[in-house]
Amino acid sequence: MPGDDSGRAGFRQDMIWRLEAVAFAGFIGFMRLLGVERASGLGGRLLRALGPKTGTQKTVMRNLRIAFPDMPQAEREALALAQWEQTGRAFAETAVMDILVKQNRIEVVGMERLHAIRDSGRPVVFVGGHFANIETLAATIVGAGVPCQITYRAANNPYVDAQIRAARARYGVRLFAPKGGDGARELLAGMARGESVALMNDQKFSEGPEVEFFGQPVNAAPGPSRLALRFGTVLQPMSVVRLPGVRFRLTVYEPIELEKTGDRQADIARGVQAITSFIEDRVRESPVDWFWVHKRWPDRVYAALKADKA
Repeated sequence: MPGDDSGRAGFRQDMIWRLEAVAFAGFIGFMRLLGVERASGLGGRLLRALGPKTGTQKTVMRNLRIAFPDMPQAEREALALAQWEQTGRAFAETAVMDILVKQNRIEVVGMERLHAIRDSGRPVVFVGGHFANIETLAATIVGAGVPCQITYRAANNPYVDAQIRAARARYGVRLFAPKGGDGARELLAGMARGESVALMNDQKFSEGPEVEFFGQPVNAAPGPSRLALRFGTVLQPMSVVRLPGVRFRLTVYEPIELEKTGDRQADIARGVQAITSFIEDRVRESPVDWFWVHKRWPDRVYAALKADKA
């Protein structure tokens, strides 16, 4: 019977999910046994060795050619290798983030701005990109006492997703707003209660205003600017760089104030460009810290590149 086939398929999928969750729990446990520095180092070495052998390496090299067309090829190759190590370290560090936080490995520049947001009782829209270890941003925001909706993309495996949420709770991140329609409603309700929101703004977005990123067109998410304009608040940029010894320097920058001119779409577009320019500035300051593995530009920009010789 069809119902029986469906039931068997559901059972198989559930068993696969449970086995994956056991493997994920084993990974987390092993990383925690290693401790912060050894876990980070192992993750870095593994991805430095394996990353360049994957198909994603071509995306990394193309991204570097778009962003830094005048950079010598050998320098781009060295940067690609170094960013793989950074990505591997960040992945491994998710298992020990609570320990990392407790060991005071995050230096914060501009903490007074977070305290002012906390004391004001008014929400802001935190914006940033995928640099170094993005979990340091969420940990610092909530650690400063700022009520904040931290957006995330739920894992396909519900058992693994539950473990990820539990791991984040260990360092204080308990407010989540799943992406999509439900997530948007949660964000609006949270801001109406005085809770801030935190959004990553450097990934490919097929809709939204077209702005400039490294001299090339990109479509970028209008959500942060829309929220800031709707609630009459600021965009609060933050970013982080990796320091030696599994340490980080996180900076809370001057807020971006958006102007209401009566032309809502133009106001949103200016906000989107301001965020995108902020991300570009941070990439130029420390390119090794950015997450180069995703396709940030539209297909036509990649198509315009000469044959990849990497």
